[in-house]
Amino acid sequence: MDRAQKEKVVEELGQIFESSGVVVVAHYEGMTVAQMQDLRAKMREAGGSVRVAKNKLAKIALEGKPCASIADFLTGMTVLTYSEDPVAAAKVIQKYAKDNEKLVILGGAMGDTALDPAGVKAVSEMPSREELIASIVGCIGAPASNIAGAIGAPASNIASILSTIEEKAA
Repeated sequence: MDRAQKEKVVEELGQIFESSGVVVVAHYEGMTVAQMQDLRAKMREAGGSVRVAKNKLAKIALEGKPCASIADFLTGMTVLTYSEDPVAAAKVIQKYAKDNEKLVILGGAMGDTALDPAGVKAVSEMPSREELIASIVGCIGAPASNIAGAIGAPASNIASILSTIEEKAA
């Protein structure tokens, strides 16, 4: 890898570290190519990404970024998982690490907040952005449907009373 390629990788990593809601670092020593492809596919489905990069280049890219605290985790064979959604990458890698003992979560960062393995687990248990939006919409929509039901109920009751009276008169 020549100097220009290294500079390009550092720039790409810098953009990742700046724009991601969460970045999780893990050791992947001993994982097969098929397992790594499976992790990448699952991460892609959740809206995240997986990146393997040289630790030295990643440390250079971290300088001055909000998640610079993860530089201490960059030793050995590390993989970076990240997503814009502050929960997606943590959920996927936590679930994958539970099923695959060769993937060991070292920690991560959520903005400028450093996360240890327990912190990554806590973040993974939080509801995702889509789940939060759905629950907020449900809360907002519930009163409106209750009002519509209350307004519509008397009219249907009156209609049924009128039809009963009409049947008795006939």
